[in-house]
Formats: sequence, C-alpha cells, structure tokens
Amino acid sequence: MTIRVLLADDQALLRSAFRVLVDSEPDMEVVGEASDGAEAVRLAAEQRADVVLMDIRMPGTDGLAATRLISADPALAGIRVVILTTFEVDDYVVQALRAGACGFLGKGSEPGDLLAAIRVAFGGEALLSPAATRGLIARFLAQGDAAGEDRDPARAERLAALTGREREVLVQVAGGHSNDEIAERLEVSPLTVKTHVNRAMAKLGARDRAQLVVTAYESGLVRPRTN
Repeated sequence: MTIRVLLADDQALLRSAFRVLVDSEPDMEVVGEASDGAEAVRLAAEQRADVVLMDIRMPGTDGLAATRLISADPALAGIRVVILTTFEVDDYVVQALRAGACGFLGKGSEPGDLLAAIRVAFGGEALLSPAATRGLIARFLAQGDAAGEDRDPARAERLAALTGREREVLVQVAGGHSNDEIAERLEVSPLTVKTHVNRAMAKLGARDRAQLVVTAYESGLVRPRTN
C-alpha cells in the first residue's frame, strides 16, 4: 500500500526538498503541497491524504488551527498529522497533540527519521517514539502545574469508564513503553495489550497513542516528573 503524503509548509524550498525525499521511497508519494493551513485542510480532503506533514507556523490559518479542523471532521478521521517544528521545542506542539496531531518532528531531523515518522504515523502510532511524546508532554504539563493550572475534570471523569487493566495499560503507554514492553511488564500477550489500548482509545475518544498520553497526564492519572 502506498502512503499518500501531503506537505504543508509556507517555505517552497523546504516543500521541494521533502517532496524529493518522500517520492524517492517506493511505498510513499506526495499527493499535494499547501502553503497555509486552509489549503492543507482542503487538499487533505480532496487528495485523500494518509499523512500530513504540517508546519505549525504559517500565514493565515496556521498548522494548529488546520490540525483542529482535520481532527474535528469525521470524514477525515483516518488522516494522521505530524507537526513540523524548529529545533527548539515549541509551546504550540502540545496544543497540536491535544488538537489531534499524532506527534511532532524537528525540521532538522535526518531524512531517515522523517521517513520513519511518516511510516509510524501511518501505522497509527505516536511520533518517532512513545518516549518522545511522554517527555514533551510531561515538560509542558509540569510547567502548567507550576503555574497552578487545574487538571481537566472531564478527562478525569472519563477514566472511570476504563477497567482496572485498561488503566494499568494507559499508565504504561504514558510511560513511553511499546506494546511488547507493556506485555512483558504485565505478563500478558502483545495482542492483549493492543486490545486494551484500542478499547481505552475508544472510551476516551483518543485518535492515537499520543492523545492517550495527553489524557493520562491531564487527568492526573500520571504525574510529570520534575527531575
């Protein structure tokens, strides 16, 4: 199956570089280029993209707003958005994860990392690694704690729908562990872990593992480490 990739960035030169890289892979093809978020949302629907590489800062409708629009449209539920950011961790990235992005990738990443991120996103996983998601979210939620921000009570209430085992698995997912690692820790099969993860996603309204991690932290089920 060919992965259909949409490039959304206001820098034409960067889009061209990404196009050459993506189109060089036998299992990928670039199906469109957008220079702003509004165009990205339109092309995502028209071209039936599987993965959108979304720059977070663009004129007009930015990447954050575009991600929200894509995530809120049931017709675009299968589209995975990977946020492109600068080397420095961007405060908007966590907002993008909350809005439905499956993760983030630095613009200075190696070509192989970019291609791997596309494949991982297409497969429904989070970012390049669950640990990267965990570290990023923990950092910003820890800052929120320091500012006295309250946990999201609605998310905490939804946790009540989870079984004890699903909560255990959610804690492990938030810890950055893969299904195989969770299976070993809980002494169950990887297939059983996958089933629990999928059920937790359905009950919590999460699109992917990245949003499960966000929920685990925002609900207070998992606390960010301060060291």
